[in-house]
Amino acid sequence: MKNQNLISKIFLYLAALTGILWIGSYISRLILSYQLFDGIDFTLRTYINNQNLSAIFTILDAATILTFLVYAMFILFFTLFLVTSKISLRQNGWLFIISLIIFLTLPFEAYLMIIDYKTIMIINFGHFDQATLLSLYIKRFKILGSFPIIEILSYFAVLFFSLFRPLTRINIKQNEN
Repeated sequence: MKNQNLISKIFLYLAALTGILWIGSYISRLILSYQLFDGIDFTLRTYINNQNLSAIFTILDAATILTFLVYAMFILFFTLFLVTSKISLRQNGWLFIISLIIFLTLPFEAYLMIIDYKTIMIINFGHFDQATLLSLYIKRFKILGSFPIIEILSYFAVLFFSLFRPLTRINIKQNEN
């Protein structure tokens, strides 16, 4: 990592920054979204009614937009870092595992982002229909169930791998010289 050019260092910094912003906004959005419902049958809590549901969706819209945009930027900057850096994935197993985690969770998160895109469009540009929005939020929770929690734990593993860098192969020929 010491022999990286300036462009790859910038992409690494931007990937780390957007990754941290994404995971923080993702966790806060999940916590706020789960507070809408009682139990696993997805009935609204007693204090939520039609008058305050639209305000709740409007507030959640900001977190949805933030997670949507920052995740796309994170994937872009991480990919650009991998392309511009001269780091060998064979020599650095930690980076290979990080790349696997990021790119294996990408299709699932992209599928959830399609639902998020629909909610963003309904709230900001379409007819604000509370029943449709509520069904989209419930669909997001039901389709992949516990995937967001697994994804958060996986990204904490990314943090572990990036800090401690296990599985780094040391080239013996370079150490002899």
